[in-house]
Amino acid sequence: MGVVYQKQLDEHTAIALWKIEETAEELYQRLQLKQHEKEYLETLNNGKRNIHWLGTRVLLRKMLNTDQYIDMGVDEHGKPYLKNFPQHISLSHSFDYAAVMISDRKEVGIDIEIVKEKIERIAHKFLSPEELGFIDAGNPVDHLYICWCAKEAVYKLHGKKNVSFLHDIRLSPFSCCEEGAFEASLTTSDVSRSFRVFYEKYQNYMIGYAIDTDGTK
Repeated sequence: MGVVYQKQLDEHTAIALWKIEETAEELYQRLQLKQHEKEYLETLNNGKRNIHWLGTRVLLRKMLNTDQYIDMGVDEHGKPYLKNFPQHISLSHSFDYAAVMISDRKEVGIDIEIVKEKIERIAHKFLSPEELGFIDAGNPVDHLYICWCAKEAVYKLHGKKNVSFLHDIRLSPFSCCEEGAFEASLTTSDVSRSFRVFYEKYQNYMIGYAIDTDGTK
């Protein structure tokens, strides 16, 4: 189908969603891929993994508005980056949607998840007792997904491994609405960072995205 939702957060930062209704071959034809990328695609199972990989890259091309080859690398922690464009990027996908966030000023992180009730069974694995304490008893599923997407977005922005959602990423209390924003922090033995996290519900999906607010590493 193409881009179904796009939002300019400020003059430097934007997010977008692509509803993937194309076949893998149709998405493939929209991209310029080098041999190593074609070989990587062949290692993916046919189906969603293949479609998601292609869909996020087609959406990225749309957001960059370019006909040039996009040289994307992945660092030692698995974080994607652009070699021949200045923008910071973050990619996500869930079922029928691909999501991309770009910024030409700061690191960013985005996550999209389809909303399912089973998240209640695992909430204690990624939220502290204090965080569980502010979950809206009248709408726990959406509230929990906002928290999960927020922590995933912070994790992607930070881009380093060995970070515990439960112990290292903390969310400030916030009310559960259709969309909103709140503060989050990441603290480990060697890093302390603060973030502004935004969220919004799109149909039966939750989107969370984070922007670095203090620039510290």
